[in-house]
Amino acid sequence: MQSIREDAHIIIQDSINGVLPEAAVMRALNNKKFTGNIVVIAIGKAAWTMANATKNSLGDQISKGVVITKYKHSQGEIEGFQIMEAGHPVPDSNAIEGANEALKLVEGLTKDDHVIFLISGGGSALFEKPMEGVELEDIMDITNQLLACGADIVEINTIRKRLSAVKGGKFASLCSHTNIFSIVLSDVIGDRLDSIASGPAHFDSSTSEEALAIIKKYNLDIEDKIKEVLKIETPKKIDNCETVITGSVTALCEAAGKSAEKLGYHSVVLTSTLECEAKEAGKFMAAIAKEIKETSKGRGSFQPPCAIIAGGETVVRIIGNGKGGRNQELALAAAIEIEGLEDTVLFSLGSDGTDGPTDAAGGIVDGKTVERLKAENILPEVYLDNNDSYHALKVSEDLIMTGSTGTNVNDVVVLLCK
Repeated sequence: MQSIREDAHIIIQDSINGVLPEAAVMRALNNKKFTGNIVVIAIGKAAWTMANATKNSLGDQISKGVVITKYKHSQGEIEGFQIMEAGHPVPDSNAIEGANEALKLVEGLTKDDHVIFLISGGGSALFEKPMEGVELEDIMDITNQLLACGADIVEINTIRKRLSAVKGGKFASLCSHTNIFSIVLSDVIGDRLDSIASGPAHFDSSTSEEALAIIKKYNLDIEDKIKEVLKIETPKKIDNCETVITGSVTALCEAAGKSAEKLGYHSVVLTSTLECEAKEAGKFMAAIAKEIKETSKGRGSFQPPCAIIAGGETVVRIIGNGKGGRNQELALAAAIEIEGLEDTVLFSLGSDGTDGPTDAAGGIVDGKTVERLKAENILPEVYLDNNDSYHALKVSEDLIMTGSTGTNVNDVVVLLCK
């Protein structure tokens, strides 16, 4: 008989497969007519996969293209494309080089030509050209400060847009002489086009006033010259870009639910807009598990066997010096709370296959995770307080290792109870 943990691994794979972008990109291109020269620019963690699908769809109609993705997220050559890799979540010099190559591609294009712009999560860090007066080191420092203090992705991107010459609609403005067709794989809750990859081809709804308020909210240490750049307003109107959204966290949750149903679980999607600290999300999901198990039969739709699903993007407030990501931290926090529960498994998964600055996609825990850790003289609470979920889950053999998946649509948390 298949174990509940084996069920979880099937749901993990089915969830990822359900949001792979190839078919979605080809649907977006189907029956779409392009004129003149066609160049393709792909940015983000799913850039290679999206560019390859575009090449397979349009073939020799494409004159040339460039792919800018995260290190180790490329899957080889694509004929006619320059493949570049850069740093994430903090930009590096390759992100600037990639943006410069993209800008070279659009030089000389006319109103009869087309740019196919493929955008996926991670594009904010991977596609960068600093504003005049701003250095790469400034962007790196401020990004690190924002990540460390637990700022959410919308807040982070509100700042990034103003420090960059290609974000917040500015790339589209630089291409005002030609046409842009943008295909977007969303990693932002609510699918806000001005936040996905910091909205390089979409008008910006945020304001300079909001950006300065974020600086004040988190008491960020920035120079006066940066404050002056933040006061420069972003484009509020873009009229040369058509956009299609091809995937989102909602589809990720639906894929997880369908997979669980096939395995015999009653599936319930709690939310696809989960936004809170990872530790708190883990404790909340664990509380549901205890409610289900302690009442024996559960209540309503929460009767075992059941799969309780939540999607979104949590944050980690860094207070220690350990290693981990939001999904691993959520899983470890849950493991502490579900200690001793039978037939209970929880996993938290980053759909792109990389959770934070680690090689893990997330964590999968059960009622015996804490027991395994204590057998190795590891106190999970200590590791959690040190933001060191990676090393704890590595010892308990509870890391999820998928490698780069080729997609990126937020995270999914699944609680299984039998």
